[in-house]
Amino acid sequence: MNIPRSFLTVLLVCATSLATAQESPPLSADTPSKTPAGVTFTAPAGWRIVTGDRSVTLTPPEDDSRIVAVDVKAASADEAVALAWAAYKPDAKPPLRISVPGVARDGWEERRAYQYETSPNEKKTVFASASRAGDAWSVIIVDASDATFGKRSSQASLILASARPAGYQRETFAGRPAHPLTPERISVLKDFVADGMRQLGVPGVAIGFIDGGKVVFEGGLGVKEIGKREAVDADTLFIAASNTKAMTTLLLATLVDAGKLRWDQPVVEVDPSFKLGDAETTRQVLVKHLVCACTGMPRQDMEWLFEFSKSSPAAAMRSLGAMQPTSKFGEVFQYSNLMAAAAGYLGARTIAPGRELGAAYDDAMRARIFGPAGMRNTTFDFARALRGNYAKPHGLDVDGNLALARMDLNYSVVPVRPAGGAWTSAHDFLRYVQLELARGRLPDGKQVVSSENVLARVAPQVLVSEDIQYGMGLFVDRRWGITVIRHGGDLAGYHSDMMWLPEYNVGAVILTNSDPGASLRGPMLRRLVEVLFDGKPEAAEQVRIAALQRKAVIAKERERLAVPADPGEVAKLAPSYKSAELGTVTVQRGAGGAVVFDVGEWRSTVATRKNDDGTISFVTIDPTIGGFEFVVAEREGKRALVLRDAQHEYVFSESR
Repeated sequence: MNIPRSFLTVLLVCATSLATAQESPPLSADTPSKTPAGVTFTAPAGWRIVTGDRSVTLTPPEDDSRIVAVDVKAASADEAVALAWAAYKPDAKPPLRISVPGVARDGWEERRAYQYETSPNEKKTVFASASRAGDAWSVIIVDASDATFGKRSSQASLILASARPAGYQRETFAGRPAHPLTPERISVLKDFVADGMRQLGVPGVAIGFIDGGKVVFEGGLGVKEIGKREAVDADTLFIAASNTKAMTTLLLATLVDAGKLRWDQPVVEVDPSFKLGDAETTRQVLVKHLVCACTGMPRQDMEWLFEFSKSSPAAAMRSLGAMQPTSKFGEVFQYSNLMAAAAGYLGARTIAPGRELGAAYDDAMRARIFGPAGMRNTTFDFARALRGNYAKPHGLDVDGNLALARMDLNYSVVPVRPAGGAWTSAHDFLRYVQLELARGRLPDGKQVVSSENVLARVAPQVLVSEDIQYGMGLFVDRRWGITVIRHGGDLAGYHSDMMWLPEYNVGAVILTNSDPGASLRGPMLRRLVEVLFDGKPEAAEQVRIAALQRKAVIAKERERLAVPADPGEVAKLAPSYKSAELGTVTVQRGAGGAVVFDVGEWRSTVATRKNDDGTISFVTIDPTIGGFEFVVAEREGKRALVLRDAQHEYVFSESR
């Protein structure tokens, strides 16, 4: 799902200034670097560096964005950031939207993050972070175009995640034995999850743990629906969302085993109808590239989040023909749900030529993955899932209160289900992780997938951040000196994660039924490694800060929103609008002055916001559907609404 960009993820820091500067040519590779004060970081390939007396400025190939690190001495984070802005742009006075504390880690004793107001038509991303070690502050300012930051966010993350004080020695678990997951340690992990649920606002969670390749716990915490008593258990179904991608590539691995595909085989050789918007990229795409996030194809989700009732797997495949790459092949990590869907349907077409793609894919997954693994309740059938033991989705309303949400938007994944459509439970999810840990071998000794092709899927394809690579639908994380393989999943009201440590034969899963559950996944991984290796206690603080940040950001956003929507602005709206790509938006009036935007497949109440440049935005605010921003505009003499993601713009013109 295309979740609106969140300031909650901005928790990092670095250092620089702009005096006597000398610019480097574009770097030929990712390069370890330092600020004048000795703060270490990694500069990405293709970027240029300008080093000054107190600063470093990094510029991407597009030359429309800057990441500036400034070394300062200051009495506070606020003062440090003010000094950094004065060094970077002395005349700039960016309006501060909000500042919130960050988690002190990686040698930093204090951290704070800052987000600045920008109007949507500026198409800019501006934020800063300040980190202190001793009496020295390191400030990083990100001043970027939305398009560049959107496609180069992995490179920005490399800079930010690698920034550490001079002389800091990173925490490592390499060579350490792991503690067994005894009942006492499992209890510690369960208590951590329960406390996180309370702080963040998560009604229900299903979790499970594997040790020595065996399931040592599976079960549930909390309830399937807020205000009801029915408890989550090990068989309660949740949407696994993008965790489905790895399951899809495991299906492809069975076909490679059978000699029906090769990882290095051109996709057009397997399916001559496969077509992207760029002919050269189409020719370069091999089977292994369909789920590598490395082809230059951007995250372009709006097309499948709208008009999905009229879509189908075949239509989703055809829609790729209108999509253009926005970066070079293999240059940066760019996540593409539609490309991942194509991977599953390519496998389905290989197994059952001529069959409807969705049915062929569903049957192939049941026969080759779910059935053999013992995932008896895992399904792509929404109707089946909703008839049984399932957790209902929840989100936050405009005031930050937890509320039951509608399922409408989640049906968008059905036509692209190899990218994220599986419903699963803790019990079944653990069976999948066991299969990964056993390198394709079942507990009875039967080899479902060859070890060679299970492992081929974790071969690094593209850098995601420092020490994190993406394979085929799987992240490979080596930040602690050990290997963690994982993936997450996000749809409306459902957020999940799976993780395993192959060197230790340990794994875990978590499935949640509310949007705040997204903030529980990373801390759970951190708590797991703390328990296994006696790591520094950071996970609890991560949850505390995430809850604090979420509350602060929602409160700040609420200040700018008019609810109900401003009647004067509502009066200027056309009754309906149409986009060539995304279909129709109908404006409806409800009780109490409420205004609803209905796109056909889903609908949401909207609020209005007056932007700093005087423009007006209508913003969806229903739980799990909040954050779609329609900016009032005019096009060719007609009233219009403009919807954007980081790299694309969609115009809805009034329809008569």
